[in-house]
Amino acid sequence: MEDGTTLSDLRAAAQEDVRALRGKITELGDKEIDLILRGARSHYAWTDKPVSDELLHEIFALTIAGPTSMNTCPARFTFVRSVAAKERLAKALKPANVPKVMNAPVTAIISYDLEFWTQLPKLFPHEDRRHLFEGKAAHIESTAFRNSTLQGAYFMIAARALGLDVGAISGFDNAIVDAEFFDGTPLKSNFLCNLGYADETALFQRLPRFDFDDACEII
Repeated sequence: MEDGTTLSDLRAAAQEDVRALRGKITELGDKEIDLILRGARSHYAWTDKPVSDELLHEIFALTIAGPTSMNTCPARFTFVRSVAAKERLAKALKPANVPKVMNAPVTAIISYDLEFWTQLPKLFPHEDRRHLFEGKAAHIESTAFRNSTLQGAYFMIAARALGLDVGAISGFDNAIVDAEFFDGTPLKSNFLCNLGYADETALFQRLPRFDFDDACEII
């Protein structure tokens, strides 16, 4: 390192940071877990309370802290706020989803960058792993899609943690979104997520979930 810091120094500092964090907090309380997952709901209607640029920056800062394979961080976020941009996005939506997007303060297009691997010298600086991806289109695609989906989940939990409500949408035509917003770029859309402060009057009852034994096995 230019400042004389060694890789060993950085590893030791990182380990101490984790020990210090665990000394301050070991788990979330029930109220916090309710807010981000257990009591949270997907929302379909929104109040007119705006979502600030500063809050979008905060959501991203939390999202990017989540783990991805080799710290590849392939997700990209396009925040659609203006009426003109939403009308472009509406071209790709199933009819039932058009009012959900048009009335949301912000809709995030969560996409993935097929050239994410070119940034590995910055994101994974202690070893150059670009050779693991160069010329391997299927591996690039699967890594980008899988890890951008993970980052999309972090994004929704981060938004909830900061007091926002979310509503993810997969009912749209990815090809239309890609042509409208990402033509000529290495970006591909994954899914959409509305952000804002919900109008709870549109909610219906919580849908069933699996019990542990329906979906899990300990072997």
